[in-house]
Amino acid sequence: MSNILRKHRAAALVGAAIVLGAASLPFAISSYSTALAAPAETGGVLASNGSFASIVDADKPAVVTITTTMKATNASADSSPMDEQFRQFFEQQGIPLPHQAPQQQQQSQHAMALGSGFVISPDGVIVTNNHVIDNAIDIKVTLDDGTELPAKLLGADAKSDLAVLKIQAPHPLATIAWGDSDKLKLGDQILAIGNPFGIGTTVTAGIVSARGRDLHSGPYDDFIQIDAPINHGNSGGPLVDRDGNVVGINTAIYSPNGGSVGVGFAIPSSEAKTIVAKLQKDGSIDHGYLGVQIQPVTQDVADAVGLSKAEGALVATVSNEAPAAHAGVKTGDIVTAVGSESVKTPKDLSRLVADLSPGAKETLTVWRDGKTVDLNVTVGGNEDTQKQAAAESSDDQGQAAGQPSLGIGLADLTPDVRQQLNLPHNVAGAVVANVNPDKSAAAAGIQPGDVIVSVNDKPVHDARDVKTAVADAGKSGRKSVLLLIERGGNKTFVAVPFAAA
Repeated sequence: MSNILRKHRAAALVGAAIVLGAASLPFAISSYSTALAAPAETGGVLASNGSFASIVDADKPAVVTITTTMKATNASADSSPMDEQFRQFFEQQGIPLPHQAPQQQQQSQHAMALGSGFVISPDGVIVTNNHVIDNAIDIKVTLDDGTELPAKLLGADAKSDLAVLKIQAPHPLATIAWGDSDKLKLGDQILAIGNPFGIGTTVTAGIVSARGRDLHSGPYDDFIQIDAPINHGNSGGPLVDRDGNVVGINTAIYSPNGGSVGVGFAIPSSEAKTIVAKLQKDGSIDHGYLGVQIQPVTQDVADAVGLSKAEGALVATVSNEAPAAHAGVKTGDIVTAVGSESVKTPKDLSRLVADLSPGAKETLTVWRDGKTVDLNVTVGGNEDTQKQAAAESSDDQGQAAGQPSLGIGLADLTPDVRQQLNLPHNVAGAVVANVNPDKSAAAAGIQPGDVIVSVNDKPVHDARDVKTAVADAGKSGRKSVLLLIERGGNKTFVAVPFAAA
Protein backbone atom coordinates (compact mmCIF):
# COMPACT_ATOMS: atom_id res chain seq x y z
CA MET A 1 0.00 0.00 0.00
CA SER A 2 2.92 2.25 -0.84
CA ASN A 3 0.69 4.91 -2.36
CA ILE A 4 -1.23 5.52 0.85
CA LEU A 5 -0.37 9.13 1.69
CA ARG A 6 0.94 8.78 5.21
CA LYS A 7 1.20 11.41 7.82
CA HIS A 8 4.79 12.60 7.51
CA ARG A 9 5.05 11.89 3.80
CA ALA A 10 1.74 13.33 2.69
CA ALA A 11 2.63 17.00 2.91
CA ALA A 12 2.55 18.82 -0.41
CA LEU A 13 4.24 22.20 -0.60
CA VAL A 14 2.10 24.78 -2.42
CA GLY A 15 4.01 28.05 -2.45
CA ALA A 16 4.73 28.57 1.23
CA ALA A 17 1.88 26.29 2.33
CA ILE A 18 2.13 22.59 3.10
CA VAL A 19 -1.10 20.75 2.32
CA LEU A 20 -1.54 17.57 4.34
CA GLY A 21 -3.45 14.36 3.84
CA ALA A 22 -2.39 11.28 5.77
CA ALA A 23 -3.10 7.80 7.13
CA SER A 24 -3.91 7.17 10.76
CA LEU A 25 -3.84 4.48 13.53
CA PRO A 26 -7.29 4.36 15.09
CA PHE A 27 -8.09 2.14 18.03
CA ALA A 28 -10.61 1.77 20.81
CA ILE A 29 -9.85 2.89 24.35
CA SER A 30 -11.75 2.98 27.62
CA SER A 31 -15.04 4.86 27.57
CA TYR A 32 -15.09 8.50 28.57
CA SER A 33 -17.89 11.05 28.43
CA THR A 34 -18.15 12.53 24.95
CA ALA A 35 -17.79 16.18 24.10
CA LEU A 36 -20.97 18.24 24.05
CA ALA A 37 -22.26 19.36 20.68
CA ALA A 38 -25.70 20.34 19.50
CA PRO A 39 -27.30 18.09 16.87
CA ALA A 40 -27.49 19.56 13.41
CA GLU A 41 -31.03 20.60 12.50
CA THR A 42 -31.39 18.99 9.09
CA GLY A 43 -34.65 17.11 9.41
CA GLY A 44 -32.85 13.78 9.05
CA VAL A 45 -33.72 13.29 5.38
CA LEU A 46 -32.80 14.77 2.04
CA ALA A 47 -35.02 17.38 0.46
CA SER A 48 -37.55 16.10 -2.04
CA ASN A 49 -35.26 17.17 -4.88
CA GLY A 50 -32.39 15.10 -3.49
CA SER A 51 -30.38 18.15 -2.37
CA PHE A 52 -27.91 18.09 0.52
CA ALA A 53 -28.36 21.84 1.02
CA SER A 54 -30.03 21.60 4.44
CA ILE A 55 -27.16 19.49 5.78
CA VAL A 56 -24.53 21.84 4.35
CA ASP A 57 -26.34 24.90 5.73
CA ALA A 58 -26.28 23.33 9.22
CA ASP A 59 -22.75 21.89 9.20
CA LYS A 60 -20.58 24.17 7.08
CA PRO A 61 -20.44 26.98 9.69
CA ALA A 62 -18.83 24.52 12.14
CA VAL A 63 -16.03 23.47 9.77
CA VAL A 64 -12.75 25.36 10.13
CA THR A 65 -9.44 25.69 8.35
CA ILE A 66 -6.32 25.04 10.42
CA THR A 67 -3.03 26.66 9.48
CA THR A 68 0.16 25.80 11.33
CA THR A 69 3.68 27.12 11.27
CA MET A 70 6.42 24.53 11.54
CA LYS A 71 10.07 24.09 10.82
CA ALA A 72 10.41 23.50 7.11
CA THR A 73 13.64 21.52 6.95
CA ASN A 74 12.26 17.98 6.68
CA ALA A 75 8.85 18.83 5.27
CA SER A 76 10.18 20.70 2.28
CA ALA A 77 12.60 17.91 1.43
CA ASP A 78 9.91 15.23 1.62
CA SER A 79 7.33 17.25 -0.24
CA SER A 80 9.11 18.59 -3.31
CA PRO A 81 7.77 15.91 -5.72
CA MET A 82 4.22 16.62 -4.57
CA ASP A 83 4.93 20.34 -4.84
CA GLU A 84 5.46 19.97 -8.57
CA GLN A 85 2.28 17.87 -8.97
CA PHE A 86 0.16 20.51 -7.27
CA ARG A 87 1.76 23.32 -9.24
CA GLN A 88 0.83 21.46 -12.45
CA PHE A 89 -2.71 20.91 -11.14
CA PHE A 90 -3.33 24.59 -10.48
CA GLU A 91 -1.69 25.67 -13.71
CA GLN A 92 -3.90 23.27 -15.72
CA GLN A 93 -7.01 24.61 -13.97
CA GLY A 94 -5.96 28.22 -14.40
CA ILE A 95 -6.11 28.72 -10.62
CA PRO A 96 -3.47 30.84 -8.86
CA LEU A 97 -1.36 28.94 -6.38
CA PRO A 98 -2.94 29.40 -2.93
CA HIS A 99 -0.90 31.11 -0.26
CA GLN A 100 1.97 31.60 -2.67
CA ALA A 101 4.76 33.52 -1.01
CA PRO A 102 7.69 35.50 -2.39
CA GLN A 103 10.78 33.48 -3.13
CA GLN A 104 12.65 34.80 -0.12
CA GLN A 105 9.87 33.55 2.18
CA GLN A 106 9.89 30.11 0.63
CA GLN A 107 13.49 29.76 1.64
CA SER A 108 12.84 30.69 5.29
CA GLN A 109 13.24 28.39 8.25
CA HIS A 110 9.47 27.90 8.54
CA ALA A 111 6.63 26.61 6.37
CA MET A 112 2.87 26.78 6.58
CA ALA A 113 0.79 23.60 6.84
CA LEU A 114 -2.90 23.39 6.03
CA GLY A 115 -5.70 21.12 7.23
CA SER A 116 -9.32 21.09 8.33
CA GLY A 117 -11.23 20.58 11.55
CA PHE A 118 -14.69 20.92 13.09
CA VAL A 119 -16.15 22.54 16.20
CA ILE A 120 -17.75 20.24 18.78
CA SER A 121 -18.36 22.74 21.57
CA PRO A 122 -19.77 26.30 21.37
CA ASP A 123 -16.86 27.60 23.47
CA GLY A 124 -14.35 26.68 20.75
CA VAL A 125 -13.23 23.05 21.13
CA ILE A 126 -12.08 21.74 17.75
CA VAL A 127 -11.22 18.24 16.50
CA THR A 128 -8.65 17.54 13.79
CA ASN A 129 -5.95 15.03 12.83
CA ASN A 130 -2.72 14.89 14.78
CA HIS A 131 -0.69 15.08 11.59
CA VAL A 132 -2.28 18.46 10.79
CA ILE A 133 -0.68 20.03 13.87
CA ASP A 134 2.29 17.70 14.42
CA ASN A 135 5.52 19.60 15.19
CA ALA A 136 3.71 22.94 14.91
CA ILE A 137 5.17 25.96 16.66
CA ASP A 138 2.09 28.09 15.97
CA ILE A 139 -1.54 27.12 15.22
CA LYS A 140 -4.25 29.36 13.78
CA VAL A 141 -7.88 28.56 13.07
CA THR A 142 -9.97 30.30 10.43
CA LEU A 143 -13.71 30.14 11.03
CA ASP A 144 -16.27 29.83 8.26
CA ASP A 145 -16.90 33.59 8.38
CA GLY A 146 -13.21 34.30 7.78
CA THR A 147 -12.30 35.16 11.38
CA GLU A 148 -8.75 33.99 12.17
CA LEU A 149 -7.93 33.10 15.78
CA PRO A 150 -4.91 31.62 17.56
CA ALA A 151 -5.44 28.08 18.83
CA LYS A 152 -4.11 26.20 21.82
CA LEU A 153 -3.37 22.48 21.64
CA LEU A 154 -5.38 20.70 24.34
CA GLY A 155 -4.13 17.24 23.48
CA ALA A 156 -2.86 15.02 20.70
CA ASP A 157 -2.24 11.35 20.12
CA ALA A 158 -0.02 10.21 17.29
CA LYS A 159 -1.18 6.60 17.39
CA SER A 160 -4.81 7.48 16.77
CA ASP A 161 -3.88 10.51 14.62
CA LEU A 162 -6.29 12.72 16.54
CA ALA A 163 -5.85 16.14 18.13
CA VAL A 164 -8.03 18.59 20.05
CA LEU A 165 -7.62 22.37 19.83
CA LYS A 166 -9.18 25.27 21.77
CA ILE A 167 -9.83 28.80 20.59
CA GLN A 168 -11.18 31.78 22.51
CA ALA A 169 -14.30 32.41 20.49
CA PRO A 170 -15.80 35.94 20.46
CA HIS A 171 -19.28 34.38 20.53
CA PRO A 172 -20.83 30.90 20.81
CA LEU A 173 -19.85 28.89 17.77
CA ALA A 174 -21.85 26.60 15.52
CA THR A 175 -21.13 22.94 16.26
CA ILE A 176 -21.51 19.48 14.76
CA ALA A 177 -22.68 16.55 16.89
CA TRP A 178 -21.13 13.10 16.93
CA GLY A 179 -23.04 10.46 15.01
CA ASP A 180 -22.92 6.68 15.30
CA SER A 181 -20.52 5.20 12.76
CA ASP A 182 -21.48 1.69 13.89
CA LYS A 183 -24.82 2.17 12.14
CA LEU A 184 -23.25 2.95 8.77
CA LYS A 185 -23.91 0.41 6.05
CA LEU A 186 -22.30 -0.07 2.68
CA GLY A 187 -24.01 2.22 0.21
CA ASP A 188 -25.09 4.82 2.79
CA GLN A 189 -24.74 8.41 1.59
CA ILE A 190 -22.15 10.63 3.25
CA LEU A 191 -20.68 14.12 2.82
CA ALA A 192 -17.04 15.18 3.27
CA ILE A 193 -16.40 18.79 4.24
CA GLY A 194 -12.99 20.46 4.33
CA ASN A 195 -10.55 22.81 2.64
CA PRO A 196 -8.76 20.90 -0.16
CA PHE A 197 -5.64 22.56 -1.59
CA GLY A 198 -6.42 25.68 0.47
CA ILE A 199 -8.96 26.93 -2.07
CA GLY A 200 -11.78 27.24 0.49
CA THR A 201 -14.36 25.12 2.27
CA THR A 202 -15.63 22.46 -0.11
CA VAL A 203 -18.38 19.85 0.15
CA THR A 204 -18.26 16.54 -1.71
CA ALA A 205 -20.77 13.68 -1.67
CA GLY A 206 -20.46 9.94 -1.99
CA ILE A 207 -21.25 6.65 -0.34
CA VAL A 208 -19.70 4.29 2.16
CA SER A 209 -17.65 1.95 -0.04
CA ALA A 210 -16.34 -0.41 2.65
CA ARG A 211 -15.94 -0.83 6.39
CA GLY A 212 -13.04 -2.03 8.51
CA ARG A 213 -10.31 -1.24 6.00
CA ASP A 214 -6.80 -2.11 7.16
CA LEU A 215 -4.19 0.01 5.36
CA HIS A 216 -1.32 -1.76 7.15
CA SER A 217 -0.28 1.58 8.58
CA GLY A 218 -0.50 0.27 12.13
CA PRO A 219 -2.18 -2.24 14.41
CA TYR A 220 -5.36 -0.21 14.91
CA ASP A 221 -6.59 0.28 11.35
CA ASP A 222 -10.38 0.20 11.07
CA PHE A 223 -11.12 2.80 8.41
CA ILE A 224 -14.38 3.72 6.73
CA GLN A 225 -13.70 3.75 2.99
CA ILE A 226 -15.58 6.38 0.99
CA ASP A 227 -15.77 7.46 -2.64
CA ALA A 228 -16.51 11.12 -1.87
CA PRO A 229 -13.50 13.05 -3.23
CA ILE A 230 -11.09 14.19 -0.52
CA ASN A 231 -7.70 15.72 -1.18
CA HIS A 232 -4.76 17.34 0.58
CA GLY A 233 -6.18 19.83 3.04
CA ASN A 234 -9.26 17.73 3.83
CA SER A 235 -7.43 16.00 6.67
CA GLY A 236 -9.24 16.52 9.97
CA GLY A 237 -12.49 17.56 8.34
CA PRO A 238 -15.80 15.87 9.18
CA LEU A 239 -17.47 13.03 7.35
CA VAL A 240 -21.21 13.47 8.00
CA ASP A 241 -24.25 11.29 7.47
CA ARG A 242 -27.69 12.22 6.16
CA ASP A 243 -28.60 13.54 9.61
CA GLY A 244 -25.67 15.94 9.43
CA ASN A 245 -23.80 14.25 12.29
CA VAL A 246 -20.11 13.33 12.29
CA VAL A 247 -19.59 9.65 11.53
CA GLY A 248 -15.92 9.92 10.62
CA ILE A 249 -12.84 12.12 10.41
CA ASN A 250 -11.35 12.36 6.93
CA THR A 251 -7.76 11.21 7.22
CA ALA A 252 -6.23 9.41 4.25
CA ILE A 253 -6.42 8.84 0.52
CA TYR A 254 -5.13 6.16 -1.79
CA SER A 255 -3.82 7.71 -4.96
CA PRO A 256 -1.34 6.95 -7.74
CA ASN A 257 -1.06 10.62 -8.65
CA GLY A 258 -1.45 12.66 -5.46
CA GLY A 259 -5.07 13.59 -6.08
CA SER A 260 -8.41 11.98 -5.36
CA VAL A 261 -9.33 8.87 -7.32
CA GLY A 262 -12.40 8.10 -5.24
CA VAL A 263 -10.67 6.05 -2.57
CA GLY A 264 -10.63 7.89 0.74
CA PHE A 265 -10.52 6.78 4.36
CA ALA A 266 -11.97 8.16 7.58
CA ILE A 267 -11.54 7.33 11.27
CA PRO A 268 -14.90 6.03 12.60
CA SER A 269 -16.65 8.35 15.04
CA SER A 270 -17.36 5.45 17.39
CA GLU A 271 -13.63 5.26 18.07
CA ALA A 272 -12.70 8.91 17.65
CA LYS A 273 -15.17 10.44 20.11
CA THR A 274 -13.87 8.50 23.12
CA ILE A 275 -10.29 9.40 22.26
CA VAL A 276 -11.23 13.05 21.77
CA ALA A 277 -12.98 13.14 25.14
CA LYS A 278 -9.91 11.69 26.87
CA LEU A 279 -7.61 14.17 25.11
CA GLN A 280 -9.86 16.99 26.31
CA LYS A 281 -9.62 15.67 29.84
CA ASP A 282 -6.00 14.53 30.13
CA GLY A 283 -4.18 16.00 27.11
CA SER A 284 -2.60 12.68 26.16
CA ILE A 285 -3.16 8.95 26.11
CA ASP A 286 -0.88 6.37 27.71
CA HIS A 287 -1.02 3.17 25.69
CA GLY A 288 -0.17 -0.17 27.21
CA TYR A 289 2.50 -2.35 25.66
CA LEU A 290 3.84 -5.85 26.05
CA GLY A 291 7.04 -5.72 24.06
CA VAL A 292 6.37 -8.46 21.53
CA GLN A 293 6.17 -8.90 17.78
CA ILE A 294 3.24 -11.04 16.69
CA GLN A 295 1.91 -12.65 13.55
CA PRO A 296 -1.26 -14.47 12.50
CA VAL A 297 -1.96 -18.10 13.30
CA THR A 298 -2.57 -19.86 10.01
CA GLN A 299 -4.17 -23.26 9.74
CA ASP A 300 -0.74 -24.75 9.06
CA VAL A 301 0.61 -23.14 12.25
CA ALA A 302 -2.37 -24.41 14.23
CA ASP A 303 -1.85 -27.93 12.88
CA ALA A 304 1.85 -27.77 13.70
CA VAL A 305 1.31 -26.86 17.36
CA GLY A 306 -1.82 -28.93 17.93
CA LEU A 307 -4.22 -26.00 18.24
CA SER A 308 -7.81 -26.88 17.33
CA LYS A 309 -8.56 -23.54 15.60
CA ALA A 310 -6.42 -21.13 13.60
CA GLU A 311 -6.91 -18.32 16.11
CA GLY A 312 -4.71 -16.23 18.37
CA ALA A 313 -1.52 -14.21 18.00
CA LEU A 314 1.76 -16.04 17.46
CA VAL A 315 4.68 -14.47 19.33
CA ALA A 316 7.62 -14.11 16.95
CA THR A 317 9.89 -12.00 19.15
CA VAL A 318 9.96 -10.95 22.81
CA SER A 319 11.91 -7.78 23.56
CA ASN A 320 14.52 -7.99 26.30
CA GLU A 321 13.39 -6.59 29.65
CA ALA A 322 9.90 -5.93 28.25
CA PRO A 323 6.75 -6.65 30.31
CA ALA A 324 6.12 -9.77 28.24
CA ALA A 325 9.61 -11.07 28.99
CA HIS A 326 9.18 -10.46 32.72
CA ALA A 327 5.86 -12.32 32.60
CA GLY A 328 7.50 -15.36 31.02
CA VAL A 329 6.14 -15.02 27.50
CA LYS A 330 8.29 -17.03 25.09
CA THR A 331 8.88 -16.98 21.38
CA GLY A 332 6.46 -19.49 19.89
CA ASP A 333 3.68 -18.88 22.42
CA ILE A 334 0.25 -18.27 20.93
CA VAL A 335 -1.70 -15.67 22.90
CA THR A 336 -5.36 -16.73 22.99
CA ALA A 337 -6.77 -14.35 25.60
CA VAL A 338 -6.11 -11.19 27.60
CA GLY A 339 -8.05 -11.44 30.83
CA SER A 340 -11.58 -12.49 29.92
CA GLU A 341 -11.28 -11.22 26.33
CA SER A 342 -10.44 -13.76 23.65
CA VAL A 343 -7.73 -13.10 21.07
CA LYS A 344 -8.57 -14.41 17.61
CA THR A 345 -6.22 -12.25 15.54
CA PRO A 346 -3.04 -10.23 16.12
CA LYS A 347 -5.12 -7.07 15.81
CA ASP A 348 -7.28 -8.23 18.72
CA LEU A 349 -4.20 -8.47 20.91
CA SER A 350 -2.91 -5.08 19.78
CA ARG A 351 -6.18 -3.36 20.62
CA LEU A 352 -6.59 -5.12 23.94
CA VAL A 353 -3.05 -4.14 24.92
CA ALA A 354 -3.66 -0.54 23.87
CA ASP A 355 -6.78 -0.45 26.07
CA LEU A 356 -4.80 -1.36 29.17
CA SER A 357 -3.33 1.35 31.38
CA PRO A 358 0.39 1.27 32.15
CA GLY A 359 0.90 -0.52 35.44
CA ALA A 360 -2.25 -2.59 35.10
CA LYS A 361 -1.96 -6.25 36.05
CA GLU A 362 -3.57 -8.72 33.66
CA THR A 363 -3.58 -12.40 32.80
CA LEU A 364 -2.31 -13.58 29.44
CA THR A 365 -3.52 -16.99 28.27
CA VAL A 366 -1.09 -18.68 25.90
CA TRP A 367 -0.93 -22.00 24.06
CA ARG A 368 2.43 -23.65 24.75
CA ASP A 369 3.63 -27.23 24.28
CA GLY A 370 0.13 -28.47 23.53
CA LYS A 371 -1.60 -26.97 26.57
CA THR A 372 -2.99 -23.71 27.93
CA VAL A 373 -0.80 -21.64 30.27
CA ASP A 374 -1.82 -18.53 32.21
CA LEU A 375 0.80 -15.82 32.74
CA ASN A 376 0.55 -12.76 34.96
CA VAL A 377 1.81 -9.59 33.29
CA THR A 378 2.24 -6.02 34.48
CA VAL A 379 1.52 -3.81 31.47
CA GLY A 380 4.15 -1.27 30.49
CA GLY A 381 3.73 2.30 29.26
CA ASN A 382 3.96 2.96 25.56
CA GLU A 383 6.76 5.51 25.60
CA ASP A 384 8.43 4.00 22.56
CA THR A 385 6.27 3.22 19.55
CA GLN A 386 8.47 0.26 18.75
CA LYS A 387 7.47 -1.35 22.05
CA GLN A 388 3.78 -1.50 21.19
CA ALA A 389 2.54 -5.00 20.46
CA ALA A 390 2.19 -4.86 16.67
CA ALA A 391 1.22 -7.35 14.04
CA GLU A 392 3.87 -8.09 11.46
CA SER A 393 2.91 -7.35 7.89
CA SER A 394 2.26 -10.30 5.63
CA ASP A 395 5.27 -9.24 3.57
CA ASP A 396 7.54 -10.21 6.46
CA GLN A 397 6.18 -13.70 7.01
CA GLY A 398 7.22 -15.82 4.08
CA GLN A 399 9.96 -18.06 5.42
CA ALA A 400 10.45 -21.69 6.53
CA ALA A 401 12.77 -24.64 6.41
CA GLY A 402 13.23 -28.24 7.43
CA GLN A 403 14.76 -31.40 6.01
CA PRO A 404 14.78 -32.92 2.51
CA SER A 405 11.19 -34.17 2.94
CA LEU A 406 10.18 -30.53 3.09
CA GLY A 407 12.12 -29.73 -0.04
CA ILE A 408 15.32 -28.29 1.41
CA GLY A 409 18.91 -29.26 1.99
CA LEU A 410 20.57 -28.40 5.31
CA ALA A 411 24.10 -27.70 6.51
CA ASP A 412 25.69 -27.06 9.88
CA LEU A 413 26.78 -23.58 10.91
CA THR A 414 30.52 -23.78 10.38
CA PRO A 415 32.78 -20.79 11.13
CA ASP A 416 32.97 -20.03 7.40
CA VAL A 417 29.18 -20.08 7.08
CA ARG A 418 28.82 -17.83 10.11
CA GLN A 419 31.22 -15.36 8.59
CA GLN A 420 29.44 -15.38 5.23
CA LEU A 421 26.03 -14.84 6.89
CA ASN A 422 27.43 -12.43 9.47
CA LEU A 423 25.86 -14.47 12.27
CA PRO A 424 26.64 -13.81 15.93
CA HIS A 425 28.31 -16.66 17.82
CA ASN A 426 25.26 -17.11 20.06
CA VAL A 427 23.01 -18.08 17.13
CA ALA A 428 22.60 -21.85 16.88
CA GLY A 429 20.78 -23.89 14.27
CA ALA A 430 21.12 -25.17 10.72
CA VAL A 431 21.49 -23.20 7.51
CA VAL A 432 19.35 -23.86 4.43
CA ALA A 433 21.79 -24.87 1.69
CA ASN A 434 19.27 -25.34 -1.14
CA VAL A 435 15.52 -25.25 -1.77
CA ASN A 436 13.51 -27.43 -4.16
CA PRO A 437 11.26 -24.96 -6.03
CA ASP A 438 8.49 -27.56 -6.34
CA LYS A 439 8.22 -28.39 -2.63
CA SER A 440 6.37 -26.85 0.30
CA ALA A 441 9.34 -25.00 1.78
CA ALA A 442 9.75 -23.00 -1.42
CA ALA A 443 6.04 -22.21 -1.43
CA ALA A 444 6.44 -20.92 2.14
CA GLY A 445 9.22 -18.58 0.99
CA ILE A 446 12.28 -20.36 2.34
CA GLN A 447 15.55 -19.20 0.78
CA PRO A 448 19.08 -20.49 0.77
CA GLY A 449 20.92 -18.83 3.63
CA ASP A 450 17.97 -18.90 6.01
CA VAL A 451 18.89 -20.26 9.44
CA ILE A 452 16.49 -22.60 11.27
CA VAL A 453 16.83 -21.92 15.01
CA SER A 454 13.90 -23.97 16.32
CA VAL A 455 11.41 -26.64 15.23
CA ASN A 456 8.01 -26.73 16.94
CA ASP A 457 9.37 -24.39 19.64
CA LYS A 458 12.33 -26.71 20.35
CA PRO A 459 15.77 -25.12 19.86
CA VAL A 460 18.03 -26.90 17.37
CA HIS A 461 21.81 -26.77 17.18
CA ASP A 462 22.64 -28.41 13.86
CA ALA A 463 21.18 -30.04 10.76
CA ARG A 464 20.73 -33.39 12.52
CA ASP A 465 18.59 -31.76 15.23
CA VAL A 466 16.34 -30.24 12.57
CA LYS A 467 15.88 -33.53 10.73
CA THR A 468 15.13 -35.37 13.97
CA ALA A 469 12.61 -32.77 15.11
CA VAL A 470 10.82 -32.79 11.75
CA ALA A 471 10.69 -36.58 11.73
CA ASP A 472 9.28 -36.60 15.29
CA ALA A 473 6.57 -34.13 14.27
CA GLY A 474 5.58 -36.38 11.39
CA LYS A 475 5.46 -39.45 13.61
CA SER A 476 3.21 -37.63 16.12
CA GLY A 477 0.59 -37.18 13.42
CA ARG A 478 0.93 -33.46 12.94
CA LYS A 479 0.03 -32.07 9.54
CA SER A 480 2.78 -29.45 9.45
CA VAL A 481 5.93 -28.35 11.19
CA LEU A 482 6.52 -24.92 12.75
CA LEU A 483 9.93 -23.45 12.09
CA LEU A 484 11.58 -20.34 13.50
CA ILE A 485 13.77 -18.80 10.83
CA GLU A 486 16.45 -16.14 11.19
CA ARG A 487 17.14 -14.02 8.13
CA GLY A 488 18.99 -10.75 8.07
CA GLY A 489 18.84 -10.42 11.83
CA ASN A 490 15.05 -10.89 11.99
CA LYS A 491 13.21 -13.95 13.25
CA THR A 492 9.89 -15.18 11.86
CA PHE A 493 7.76 -18.28 12.36
CA VAL A 494 6.69 -20.25 9.30
CA ALA A 495 4.60 -23.40 9.15
CA VAL A 496 5.38 -25.92 6.41
CA PRO A 497 2.68 -28.55 5.75
CA PHE A 498 3.82 -32.13 5.33
CA ALA A 499 1.08 -32.79 2.79
CA ALA A 500 2.68 -30.37 0.36
CA ALA A 501 6.19 -31.75 0.78
